[in-house]
Amino acid sequence: MIKENTPIQEIKSPILDENGVRLFIKRDDLTHPEVSGNKWRKLKYNLLQAKKEGYQTILTFGGAYSNHIHAFAAAGKLYGLNTIGVIRGEEHLPLNPTLKFATEQGMKLVYMDRTSFRNYKEQIPRLKKELGDFYMAPMGGSNSFALKGVAELGEEINAFDERVDYVCAACGTGGTLAGLITSLDSDTKVIGFPALKGGEFLYDDIKEFIKESFVEEKVDWTLNTHYHFGGYAKKKPELIDFMNEFHHKHHIELERIYTGKMMFGVIDLIKKGFFEKGKHILCLHSGGLQINR
Repeated sequence: MIKENTPIQEIKSPILDENGVRLFIKRDDLTHPEVSGNKWRKLKYNLLQAKKEGYQTILTFGGAYSNHIHAFAAAGKLYGLNTIGVIRGEEHLPLNPTLKFATEQGMKLVYMDRTSFRNYKEQIPRLKKELGDFYMAPMGGSNSFALKGVAELGEEINAFDERVDYVCAACGTGGTLAGLITSLDSDTKVIGFPALKGGEFLYDDIKEFIKESFVEEKVDWTLNTHYHFGGYAKKKPELIDFMNEFHHKHHIELERIYTGKMMFGVIDLIKKGFFEKGKHILCLHSGGLQINR
């Protein structure tokens, strides 16, 4: 069962009291055990569009450890659709837990060399010739339908009975941040935390998502590119220690690719006095916990 309107939980800590701020977490990790957080938000209207257009098969792209591939396979099964995952790189056996789960959900795996994968959209005609017709959802699921789903998340935050001065979210492709930028109340500021090194390119990608969706930016926003811990899927002992301590203190599990880095960054910025006293900060827990398992 998909939980559409997820709860918002306040975090209590002496660090927050010392710096005069309040911290909340939007628990989108509770959406669904296998299709949680921003993955569900971005896939929802893509799946509905595929059904509307009469497709029986949906296809997407991702890396071998992709949260998107994991969620896409589970969501397709929930909606009674055949799924194909085009995976970057060569096949490696035995399958890792992400790809093993995807095949258990009925996903057909197709591998694409890294050179071709860089321009994967150019490969779509060839894939349709080889695999038959399909509805294509882009890597990460970020398109105009994704922004529509994330906008519902923004509306839920707007309806929260506490004032929200800052919304913080992890960034992969930038689709989730684009949806928040176009749906949150205008007096809210948004900070995105890219999970990969050199994430400055997301400024242009996010603006392009918004332009292609024919919606407008409603809030001030920025990216903080200092908490990638070496790059996508990279980890360091201080990050793992932080995640374990956060779980122990607040009973909220984080994952190391996205939400762990974002929460580490937010707490570090609070310690450094980045947020003005009296401000309310809301962090999006965008799910993806299967990466820990």
